[in-house]
Amino acid sequence: MTENPEPLLLVPGMLCDARLYGPQIAALSGMRSVSVPTIAHADSVAALAASILAEAPPRFALAGLSMGGIVAMEVVRQAPDRVTRLALLDTNPLGETDKVRAAREPQIEEALAGGLEAVIRRDMWPVYLHAESERQDIRDLALAMALAQGAEVFARQSRALQTRPDQQETLRAYRGPTLILCGEDDRLCPVKRHTLMHELMPGSTLTIVPGAGHLPTLETPEAVNAAMAAWLAG
Repeated sequence: MTENPEPLLLVPGMLCDARLYGPQIAALSGMRSVSVPTIAHADSVAALAASILAEAPPRFALAGLSMGGIVAMEVVRQAPDRVTRLALLDTNPLGETDKVRAAREPQIEEALAGGLEAVIRRDMWPVYLHAESERQDIRDLALAMALAQGAEVFARQSRALQTRPDQQETLRAYRGPTLILCGEDDRLCPVKRHTLMHELMPGSTLTIVPGAGHLPTLETPEAVNAAMAAWLAG
């Protein structure tokens, strides 16, 4: 690692905030500047990425989990020379499928009608964590983050995901040091999406984390911290 390492931006997932990366901020911020940009104020991935670039340092390391990874890929598409290294955690380089795009509509309507908590409990809690996980504290934290963001943010982020671009060519063209990481039991962004990204980026490091689902930053923080520290030092 250099004496003056580049700042690190950690892009949060859908309806998440800096608490998603609490263990990583604690582990890494002593070595470099770490910040968590918001992705709450626009309804397209392109606009969200542009807003991050408008506030970001000239050059920076970039990591994102889930929707945060989707936005991070668009940041790379828009400004590849500004991203010194890239970490994609539990995410998806492909565009939205018609089935998932359609399924978001009733969720948006329910959330805007006052049912955001019901949407989280019914549709998201069951697939957030490893199937054998009993970490209700993480589920409760995910709900707290979601309610703090609110239904309007949920609607905007859902619209952004519905219209997101395919980023396979973006990844194929990127040359910076790249970490691709996911929980072994991620049912939202499965391992096969990450092996695809690794194939698109032959120089990348692929890490599959045992004992984790979609939120390894909280489920297995020691493993994620070690993988990210190695990525930042490479």
